[in-house]
Amino acid sequence: MLRSIASLLPRAASRTAASAAARPMTSCAVSVNPFSGEQFASHDFMSNEAAGAAVEVAHETWRDTWRHTDMAERSARMHALAAVLRKNTADYSRMMALEMGKPLAEAAGEVEKCAFVCEYYAEHAEAFLAPEPVDTGLATDKGEKSFVELAPIGVVLILMPWNFPFWQVFRQAATALSAGNTMVLKHANNVFGCAMAIEEAFLEAGFPAGAFRNLAVDIPQVAPLIEHPRVRAVAFTGSTPVGKMIGAQAGALLKPCVLELGGSDPYIVLEDANLELAASACSAGRLLNAGQSCIGAKRFLVHEAVHDEFVAKLAAVMGERVMGDPLDAATTLGPMASHRQRDALHAQVSASVAAGAEVVIGGEVPDSPAAFYPPTVLTNVLPDTPAFCEETFGPVASVIKVRDEAHAIQVANEGSDFGLGGAVFTADLARGERVGAEIESGMVFVNDFVKSDPRLPFGGTKESGVGRECSHYGIKEFVNIKTVVVKQS
Repeated sequence: MLRSIASLLPRAASRTAASAAARPMTSCAVSVNPFSGEQFASHDFMSNEAAGAAVEVAHETWRDTWRHTDMAERSARMHALAAVLRKNTADYSRMMALEMGKPLAEAAGEVEKCAFVCEYYAEHAEAFLAPEPVDTGLATDKGEKSFVELAPIGVVLILMPWNFPFWQVFRQAATALSAGNTMVLKHANNVFGCAMAIEEAFLEAGFPAGAFRNLAVDIPQVAPLIEHPRVRAVAFTGSTPVGKMIGAQAGALLKPCVLELGGSDPYIVLEDANLELAASACSAGRLLNAGQSCIGAKRFLVHEAVHDEFVAKLAAVMGERVMGDPLDAATTLGPMASHRQRDALHAQVSASVAAGAEVVIGGEVPDSPAAFYPPTVLTNVLPDTPAFCEETFGPVASVIKVRDEAHAIQVANEGSDFGLGGAVFTADLARGERVGAEIESGMVFVNDFVKSDPRLPFGGTKESGVGRECSHYGIKEFVNIKTVVVKQS
């Protein structure tokens, strides 16, 4: 299992377990600025023994302290954490820009979203976790009763990627810790600076030292962590092949897991859609985080009656983005997280073009030391090509012409094995709901691009994973649903 879990690599469409399995373990992780190419930090990996000891501390904190902490105190810590995040927004934003190329404005928005999820659970966790009385006919005047309680289960291990280095951690941590669990994090190797900053934020907010621990471990060290007897559950965000490995190992150990995996979200643009709105929303959904998002808009299924007009509008809006230094406020499209990610994306585009796809804008690697890839629009994208059926993890829009509504639904569901998000653009809201109901996905938006929200369940179906994050569904993923019956002796 060590070699298979060693394929836990950052997202890339060309990733395979076989190519990643032989990755050797190194002595440290390095932080490389994807804009300048400069290696500006290194972080030593901790030993397996040290990582195991940290898990033990997390367990002891859960057993002796955190699970017994009342909801008022947990909520107070969450509010304090939100305040710490907002106070340090500039520092956190700069770290994200340096480590993975996120423009400052997007990074600041990510930090604010993390503060929001902390406040959301601070205000709602108690109600979400309240005991549920069950009427079984027991005489309540004698103190007899039946109810269901939601109890914390212990240490949750989260394995997180680099693309949203704060948000993806906090949307898991806010739920699990509010429920009374403790947490250990193994973050992507290229964002260890963000990982350390997150742990420091929890400490500054007054959480017990073992409530949230950052484990500076390498990829081959993940399997022993999943196997650690104190780890009670696992959450993973990343590629589908690796998610299956994580799920298989956790399942063999009877440990619950939440897997948020890849996506190739279909956006259906019907003939009655507001094309200005559709082009703007589709561009925003495709270019957020330089297109490096699991819920990014990826396949645009456009009715033939409006296909050409939509393509022109989409290309115009996407072409307005300004590529540049993510630390420059004028930049609206930062570099991809690494040259490896960029080259994998370009290989997908090249293969699709060789098979018949046509480039409207973009499609060429810029002459720059930065890991840039330009906004790219492809048309005449054919089935069984990478741009049609794979996850393109970057700023590439695949436009597919469809005959009618039924054809659009068929392509949305059969053109990809993923089922994360989807969207429908139409002037008829009832029609939008009806078509959206036919899309096989965990989320669907009408006349807007797909986005996560602490108040809404987040997750997918099919190859996009299992389980849900956020909302009251998310906080119930890692609890013991416990039946309690009380009778007179």
